[in-house]
Amino acid sequence: MNLVFMGSSNFAVASLTALLQSKHKISLVVAQPDKPAGRGNKLTPCPVAEFAREKGLPLEQPAKVKKNLELLEQLKQLKPDVIVVVAYGKFLPKEILTLPPRGCVNVHASLLPKYRGAAPINWAILNGEERTGVTTMYMDEEMDEGDILLQCATDIQPHDTAEALHDHLAIIGSELLIKTLDKMQIEELKGILQDDAEATYAPILKKDDGLIDWNLKSAQIYNQIRGLLPWPKAYTFLPDGQKTQLTVFDAAPIEVASNQEPGTVISLDKGITIATGNGQILLLEIQLAGKKRMPTSEFVKGSWLKVGMIFK
Repeated sequence: MNLVFMGSSNFAVASLTALLQSKHKISLVVAQPDKPAGRGNKLTPCPVAEFAREKGLPLEQPAKVKKNLELLEQLKQLKPDVIVVVAYGKFLPKEILTLPPRGCVNVHASLLPKYRGAAPINWAILNGEERTGVTTMYMDEEMDEGDILLQCATDIQPHDTAEALHDHLAIIGSELLIKTLDKMQIEELKGILQDDAEATYAPILKKDDGLIDWNLKSAQIYNQIRGLLPWPKAYTFLPDGQKTQLTVFDAAPIEVASNQEPGTVISLDKGITIATGNGQILLLEIQLAGKKRMPTSEFVKGSWLKVGMIFK
């Protein structure tokens, strides 16, 4: 089939790679514009734009999609059978959604209707889910509410970070996309209406989501540490009176009760063991503001931190 691909993030690159290796034709890639990044604010392409340029694919990076008559006319000229949308980052107007005869197909990193929204991978881990997956669906004007085409489930491993799960689901999503398009080519693929009563949401992450509340259970804090990598990352503040930020990259929950106030340093033997709302958690890898990541076992060797101090 003749396709237009719309995507921006690393998650979308896996699907675009799979399409290049498939029997389908990519007439155009649409990605978000280059944006300033780094200390020098150098204009930097999003991953999909960078990949499209490397592969010599026709590329457009419009600043806006709504009321963009030039883009709409270009799409009409290309006459795509399907517009594939993967982590594009912008809402599509009705004029584009209704343009291809076989519809607009989206790849979403959850088992819809669970975790509609911008950060489904993160929130699945934050909420302690044991399974997640990928859904292909027909797009409509509401966010992630279109009819379901195909789904593929997978287990969330106990030590999976959002970063690792992202990469795993990107591959699953790319395979599911090809399966969906191949089926659409040979038969009419009818979508399944989502049950709104079963819907949950995965809102965009904020920096404040990373602040650790030591009153939570050990497992919840561990899920927060895993679920917020690579951004915004879980963090706390040293009990140094200076509010020095301490970012936590790895930890191990300890389901052993503690009579200490949550946030209290219990031990410095193998790292930093801190009391939680129902037990303890051992911080394994941390980073002080302005410093390098390091094992906590190394950090405590030259640290002024003492048992009994309280993280807030």
